[in-house]
Parts: sequence; structure tokens; C-alpha cells
Amino acid sequence: MPRLDSGYHELSENVRVHVLDAPQPGPTVLVQAGIHGDEVAGVHALEELLEARLRPRAGRLLVVPVMNPAAYRARQRACPPEGDWAGLDLNRQFPGDASAPERERRLARRFMDLVLDEQPALVCTLHESHKRYHPEVRPSFGQTLVYGVEPMPAVVGRVVDRLNGRWTDEAERWAPQHYPVATSSTEVIVEALGCVGICVETWMGFPLPTRVAMQRDVVRLLLDDFGVLPIDEPLSPRRDRASGASS
Repeated sequence: MPRLDSGYHELSENVRVHVLDAPQPGPTVLVQAGIHGDEVAGVHALEELLEARLRPRAGRLLVVPVMNPAAYRARQRACPPEGDWAGLDLNRQFPGDASAPERERRLARRFMDLVLDEQPALVCTLHESHKRYHPEVRPSFGQTLVYGVEPMPAVVGRVVDRLNGRWTDEAERWAPQHYPVATSSTEVIVEALGCVGICVETWMGFPLPTRVAMQRDVVRLLLDDFGVLPIDEPLSPRRDRASGASS
């Protein structure tokens, strides 16, 4: 698949890719959400950022707001089997198979081809978790930036520190977490490209507006750290943990 031009594309039926090129050279960053349909905050965050005319100042930014539209419509981790959707966990189908009868495996192959063509420096997947992270409870993910290789990519520590300077309630605190899953989409991509791969996990115990604000903050901080979109203005209004109201 040739490198995509700037603008709007469909990776597969109803799977939209927004390709945003900056006037200055720089790294390529790819951010996607909705690979699990019941993890909605990342979808909302990316759609809100696009609606606010998110534009890189350097490099190239690819945004996939809803990676698994059938699962997202059903608000389920995987979509119900229908048509050629087989009800598979899309996040476990990589690197995929272009000739597979299951749409999930074909879509995984299309996405894998996209990253191979684009060679991003960072691939970021926006997730959510029902379990708040605790280092003695495995698995537990909420409020972590998850990475699968050692040593920890330095950007993870920097962004966690910046998040904890902003979200100051003890329940809101973020942590890095090393949790390799060889069959996850992120790990397969990192193994193939040698890029930085990060899974963002917000805790579903917070109200949706809080989680969306957190996901927006993570995306903005990652883009700032990679020099794609420096932050020279306030981040989105912080949300009250209990009510979801702006503060």
C-alpha cells in the first residue's frame, strides 16, 4: 500500500484514517482508538481533537479514531459476529491476513501494512480498564502508560511525570507499567518496526468526561514530547473527578 496523501482516507469499510502533514519536517506519529469497542474515552478524545482542528507543526500525524467500528457500535470488546465480522478480538489478530475470511484479520493486515509503509516513530493505542492499577495486582491497567520492551522508553516517564503534575488527586495519579503481551497489536508493530509503542489506559471508575480529558492530555503531551505539536497553550480544562464538570 503506497504512503497515504494528506487528508481523509478509509483503511477499510468505515475505518477512517486522518493524515495530517506539517509544513516542517519531523517524525511520524500514529494514534488510534476504539480497537476495543467498549473503551470509548479514547474515541471521544480523538474526535474532539480533530474537531478542534488538531494540526501538527512538524512531521506527520496519522489518527484513527475508531479502529473497530462494529465493536464500537455494540459497545463490546469485540463485535458480535455479523456478516464477515467474526467476533474476534481485533487486538489479537496482528499481523493479520489479507486473504482471511474474517474481517478482523483482514483489517489487522491493512493496519499492519499502513504502519510498515509509514514507519512511525511512535504508535499509541488508547485503551481503558475496569481495574485501577496496583503494582501487586496483575493484570491491572487503569491510569498507566503501558510499554512492552525494556528498558522503558524515556518518553513514558516524562509524560507520566507531566500528567501527575496536572492530575493531582491521589486517585488520579498515573504510573508507567511494563506489561509485554507478545500477541497484542502494539507489540507486533514494535517488534516489526523498532518504534516506540505505548498503550494508554484510563480507569473506567472515573466519569466519562474525566477519562476523555485525560486521554486528550496524554495525546497532547506525547505529541509535544516528540516535537510534532509543541504545547504553547493550556491543556483542556481539568475535570472534577466526581462530577465530570470543568474546573
